[in-house]
Amino acid sequence: MDINAIEYHVAGILKAIGEDPEREGLKETPARVARMLAEVLEGTAYSNEEIAEMFGKTFSVPEDENSEQTVVMKDITVFSYCEHHMALMYDMKVNVAYIPHGKVLGLSKIARICDMASKRLQLQERLGKDIAEIISIAAGTPDVAVMISGSHSCMTARGIRNISSKTVTSVFNGKFRESKELKDLVKFD
Repeated sequence: MDINAIEYHVAGILKAIGEDPEREGLKETPARVARMLAEVLEGTAYSNEEIAEMFGKTFSVPEDENSEQTVVMKDITVFSYCEHHMALMYDMKVNVAYIPHGKVLGLSKIARICDMASKRLQLQERLGKDIAEIISIAAGTPDVAVMISGSHSCMTARGIRNISSKTVTSVFNGKFRESKELKDLVKFD
C-alpha cells in the first residue's frame, strides 16, 4: 500500500471539497487517513490462499469422533468497506459452519479468517464467498456454509437513507447445498 500516495490524494480531496488541509485540525488528517486505510484494508495484501495459510492452524480429529460432526460459529462481528462507494458496511454478523474431514480449525482462526477477508474493498456477496473458500482451504473440507447480515452506509447514510435496512447473504457449499437441516444451522436466531 502506497501511504505517501494516499496522503497526497487525501490532501487533494480536502482541497477539492473547499477545505484547507493546512488548517488546525486537518494538518495531520491525510497521514491519519493513510494509516487508517492501511489498517482497515490490510486484507487487500493477501490472497485467499495466503489467508488460509496464515490462519490454517488445525487439530486432528480421531476417525471415531468424525462422524458427520458439524462445527458452527455464530455472530462473528466484522466490518468492511463497499467497493462501489467506499462506504462502511457495519453491524455485520457472520455465521460460519463446516463439516470437518479429519481435522478442525482452531476456533479463533475462524474469526480471524472472517476479519481478514473483510479488510478489503468488498461486496457482501463476495465476502461470504471469500470466507467460505478460505475456510474450505484451511480446514480441508468442501462442506462449508457462510451467512452474513449487515448494514450498508451507502443505503443508510446516503441515497435512499433507509436506516433500518439489513442485507443478508448466504453461501452453501458441498453438503450444505442439499440439506435444509444443515442450512438451518447457520441461520440467524
